[in-house]
Amino acid sequence: MSSQATELVRLLTVRGETLAVAESLTGGLVAAEITGVPGASRVFRGSVTAYATELKHGLLGVDGSLLAQRGAVDPQVAGQMAAGVRTLLGADWGIATTGVAGPDPQDGKPVGTVFVAVDGPLTGRSGSAGGGKVRALRLNGGRAEIRMESVRSVLAVLLEQLAGEQTGNERAQDTERNGGF
Repeated sequence: MSSQATELVRLLTVRGETLAVAESLTGGLVAAEITGVPGASRVFRGSVTAYATELKHGLLGVDGSLLAQRGAVDPQVAGQMAAGVRTLLGADWGIATTGVAGPDPQDGKPVGTVFVAVDGPLTGRSGSAGGGKVRALRLNGGRAEIRMESVRSVLAVLLEQLAGEQTGNERAQDTERNGGF
């Protein structure tokens, strides 16, 4: 388990929020990283590994015409996967990964093309997190490196979203409740 996953579970626990994961190229690695953290069961709802393109549509509700036009490796697909798993599993937050780990290109996209997405509750504050966020990545390395960097990246995006939603006072209360860490 990574320090990112530990921090993610801690933050979600403090906030009383839950998480669901939709994975394609990472094939369950994101869920494994999160569930490796003691206490993850308080916040982790579950995951869907939708490796096959038709499962992205059938299980996660990704628009079929979008998949037909652009393929599975697309920023909108990633965003719809995150929103779909959030709805499907009844979580406050949904995260998703889709991309090309190799060894061959897919849907006209080169190896290392990855999209990670976060979908969360909308907030009333201007410029706040919530709703959807997609990050495009262009990763180097072999298949294993691309997959692991995708895991790290999707966790980082969610941590950024969660940190962006906490006000200074909430952070102080969070630190106090958790013994100063």
